[in-house]
Amino acid sequence: MTLKFKIKALIACLLWGSAFAGAKITFQYAGPIFVSGFRFTLAGILLLPVIWFSKRNIRNELKHWRFMLLFAFVQTFLQYGLFFMGLNKVPGATSAIIIGAGPLFVAIMAHLTLKNDKLTLKKIAAVTLGLAGVIFISLAKNDTNIGYPHFYAGVGILLLSNIIGSYTNIMVIKKKGNKMCPIVLTAFANFTGGIMLLITALIIEKPEIKIYPYQFYLAVIWLSLIPATAFSLWYGLLQSPGVKVSELNVWKFIIPVTGCILSWLLLADEKPNIYSLSGIVIILGALWLLQKFSDKK
Repeated sequence: MTLKFKIKALIACLLWGSAFAGAKITFQYAGPIFVSGFRFTLAGILLLPVIWFSKRNIRNELKHWRFMLLFAFVQTFLQYGLFFMGLNKVPGATSAIIIGAGPLFVAIMAHLTLKNDKLTLKKIAAVTLGLAGVIFISLAKNDTNIGYPHFYAGVGILLLSNIIGSYTNIMVIKKKGNKMCPIVLTAFANFTGGIMLLITALIIEKPEIKIYPYQFYLAVIWLSLIPATAFSLWYGLLQSPGVKVSELNVWKFIIPVTGCILSWLLLADEKPNIYSLSGIVIILGALWLLQKFSDKK
């Protein structure tokens, strides 16, 4: 991986890691499906000027509309609809462990579906170390509560979201020979999937049509900028020559690290302790291990 490649992966994961605080703010005013739909629809709209100024041949890109529609349904509607629903049901420590296990799911799925991306001792060691770091960070929260309402349903929903998210990475990497523009794919998937989520929210959650406090809109705008930017970067990386989806996804262990650091900076009642600091060191060690073997190769 080149330095430019690593920086793009790091930026995407830092953005994703900042989403948890914004989600918590919006959940105070509206249901998770409505928030998710609002967020992704706006994210798709925000990318339209970028596509316009990049002078892409939209007609040529829309030749892949069937794949993009399927991708919107799987990635935006299913994965993130389930993600927001699960996040609303499960305590922070448990959700961090499950979400942080994403690279493990990707590594296993890549091993089963891709001929050139098999599990190796290097990958197993890096993923195991990264997952251990996520668990240490979660212990710092100390809010796991088995008696939490709908706990088991929430765990199942987050696990299903992780599995679907792993599959979407495989979908993109299998399609990279068609040279689809990652920004167009992101805009189409975000907007179309967001509309699907909004329609679902109107049926299931029946949100109030009203003027929300300004904090809600600020949080939604930030939440919309995250997928618009992060997914455009990520899909571009997945389509890069020679990239292995399992190795790229190890970078996602940065996400809980970002969540912790932002909590320390922005929330008065959140302070670092031995568990969270140990978790960050372990995760950075996992990334160093992966990069060391990659550079030798």
